[in-house]
Amino acid sequence: MCESFSLQYGCNYIAVMPTNLYGPGDNFDLERSHVLPAMIRKFHLARCLMEGDWEALRKDLSRRPVTGLVLPEGPCDDLCPLRGAIQATLARFGITPGRVTLWGSGAPMREFLWSEEMADASVHVLLNVDFKDTCTDPVVNVDGIAEYRNCHINVGTGEELSIKELAALVQEKVGFRGEIVWDASKPDGTLRKLTDVSKLHALGWHHRVSLPDGISCLYDWYLTH
Repeated sequence: MCESFSLQYGCNYIAVMPTNLYGPGDNFDLERSHVLPAMIRKFHLARCLMEGDWEALRKDLSRRPVTGLVLPEGPCDDLCPLRGAIQATLARFGITPGRVTLWGSGAPMREFLWSEEMADASVHVLLNVDFKDTCTDPVVNVDGIAEYRNCHINVGTGEELSIKELAALVQEKVGFRGEIVWDASKPDGTLRKLTDVSKLHALGWHHRVSLPDGISCLYDWYLTH
């Protein structure tokens, strides 16, 4: 739509297309979150189980409730009656002492961008780019009409890693020393989603937050919010 309006009516509309985003305010729900925040929370809860840190488990599960588990919000002197319920609930999500089960084979490749950099890239495009800068040479179709295509701008890093490599990276950052098990009976999803960011680079913007640094920042955010 942005492409058509700009071509037909002279508007200066530009569409930006982000890759997978992660960052402050992410969704850590065990049932509905995306892959990276889901891994962070799973490894965190599994580490707390391994260390027997029941107060940290109570705090986490009280702040971000899980369906079917009701915990007191304030400090609790005796969590012994609740330990069985906590362990049974976490086991439903593949979180057990010393082991985290993740979906699929771990083979799919994914690209991740710090969400605040998506905002930064959008502002850069807004202030420095016009629609005409996004157009490549038109292709003349069989009817002799010049067609413009792919005038949008991909926003990403242009770098990818496997889900298995991502899991190892998150595991290290969270400090979980247990085992990762891959459940190949669950779907992998699309095998590759790498974006071509050459246009964005040519327009003067590059990402600066590396994935290892971003994961560390997001885990720190998770612990303090």
